[in-house]
Amino acid sequence: MDDASVKVLVNHEEQYSLWPDFLAVPAGWKETGVSGSKEECLSYVREVWTDMRPLSLRRQMEESAAAGA
Repeated sequence: MDDASVKVLVNHEEQYSLWPDFLAVPAGWKETGVSGSKEECLSYVREVWTDMRPLSLRRQMEESAAAGA
């Protein structure tokens, strides 16, 4: 996959994945609109995916913090 074109996918938990351009997007994932070489896509993911916690966990932690304040 190093020289193949890939695209960046994101799921409902705001987790990212690289996916081969020629394959259909799997259920539960959607395209971000970013595609290109593996390195280009990894660079994009590094830039935007700064918090690795799933969205549901981040929301739960925010609610807990707000309830404790």
